[in-house]
Amino acid sequence: MLQFDQYSFARKKVLIRVDFNVPLDEHKHITDDTRIRGAEPTIQKILDDGGSVVLMSHLGRPKEGPTEKYSLKHLLPRLAETFGSDKVSFVDDCISDEAFTLSASLQPGHVLLLENLRFYKEEEKGDRAFAEKLSHHGEVYINDAFGTAHRAHASTAVIADFFTSENKGFGYLMNAEIENAEFVLHKSKKPVTAIVGGAKVSDKIQLLERLVDIMDNILIGGGMAYTFIAAQGGKIGNSLFEPDFTELALKILAKAEQKNTKIYLPADSVSADRFAADAENQTTKSDMIPDGWMGLDIGPEAVETYKNVVLDSKTILWNGPMGVFEFKNFSNGTFSIAEAVANATDKGAFSLIGGGDSVSAIQQSGLSERVSYISTGGGAMLEFLEGKELPGISAIRS
Repeated sequence: MLQFDQYSFARKKVLIRVDFNVPLDEHKHITDDTRIRGAEPTIQKILDDGGSVVLMSHLGRPKEGPTEKYSLKHLLPRLAETFGSDKVSFVDDCISDEAFTLSASLQPGHVLLLENLRFYKEEEKGDRAFAEKLSHHGEVYINDAFGTAHRAHASTAVIADFFTSENKGFGYLMNAEIENAEFVLHKSKKPVTAIVGGAKVSDKIQLLERLVDIMDNILIGGGMAYTFIAAQGGKIGNSLFEPDFTELALKILAKAEQKNTKIYLPADSVSADRFAADAENQTTKSDMIPDGWMGLDIGPEAVETYKNVVLDSKTILWNGPMGVFEFKNFSNGTFSIAEAVANATDKGAFSLIGGGDSVSAIQQSGLSERVSYISTGGGAMLEFLEGKELPGISAIRS
């Protein structure tokens, strides 16, 4: 595989799989351009070398072929802003004759954006013929879409078969994602702490099983904490509970004890009488939540305990919020943890925010500049940390 930094892209036509699956408002304006900004250094390096770039991505989940609201044309003004309106063009299909004519005649320093790959069902099916067609857009293939690396789609994995090893590789973003995740898993300084939150144990069970082998501390928050508390005989009222996972929760707690990994569950919770922003709330012990009430955030005692563990850590992984932080009354836990992670990083700790809602939380808290690395891939980062082989990565490395 090619080494992106050392490779000269002069006079090369480079096909890049980017992850431009960005949120748009009702006027089709981008509300968060993090993923586009993440890919810009890769694109810029190729253009600076004197190469040309063909970009391919998906946007949303179109069900029935071409759908106006999922068209990548809505991203054109944003790309023109960075690379110049005279240098960026768009084609309303990814494998039409017009698309191939435009990519074939693309001049050095210019960028062509192809229409949404998922307008073709063949993309998600990993269709080889579709992947081969896409491969004709470039002499070199670069995968810089970490957010889709866990999918064996035509443009993320299968397409790599149509390029020789010296003509395929990762861009800056993909390399950074892999390096930072591997640092936490294999090269971290102790004490190592994972903060794991979110709604369901079932979504994080494999992650927790892997982390027990690696971490010194695991801080559990969010709805998933209550399945662990219930498994130990606690009263959790109407809190989120997955009875099918109580046995697994107990197994994880037992394994952690065996491995000398300390698992922290919230001592107290901010509970609500219903799931609503304006619900009545009270703070109770997490294992004594009254009937009819539900835990929606970790309480002040849990916040203090968790903050102290984070501040004593040298390596921190954060995946998932501590509560329903979208509701102001139940956001203190999540934002307090965000602040603790930033403070620990200021003191020299390495911190990785591992995708999903944790990224929203760190950005909303205004602390994103004070952590070490923020992942662009929610599901992909989760699977990578679980130890799974990601098709988009192995296709380039093989």
